[in-house]
Amino acid sequence: MIIENTGLNGLTSDLAHLDESAEKIGFVRWQWEYYRAVYDLKFEDRANHAEYFLRISTRAIEGKLESPHAVLQLETVFIGRATFPHGIEYESPVPQQILNAATQRLQELKKLLA
Repeated sequence: MIIENTGLNGLTSDLAHLDESAEKIGFVRWQWEYYRAVYDLKFEDRANHAEYFLRISTRAIEGKLESPHAVLQLETVFIGRATFPHGIEYESPVPQQILNAATQRLQELKKLLA
C-alpha cells in the first residue's frame, strides 16, 4: 500500500543527516546502491503473528551514496506485510494500529528533516 500525503515525498536531505534522523526513529537503510536507497522500519502485529515493513524510497540527486554529502530526495512511502522467506506483499490490508504507528513515525521523521 502506498501511503499518500505524508509530506515526505520530494523532501531532500544529505545522506548523513537522513541516516541519523531515520535511525533515531528506528529506520534502517537496508537496500542501497550508488543512486538509490531504501529505508525500512519493522512493525510486529502480535495478535496476527505478522510483520509489516514501512519503506521509504530515496534517490540521489547530487553525488553518490558512498559520500555522506550526497543529497537524496525522498520518494514513495510504502507499507506491506512480510512474506516468507524474504519479500513484502503490498496488497494485503494493514491493521489500523500498525497504520497509525507508521503514520506517527513518518510525522516524526518529517519534523527531524524540516
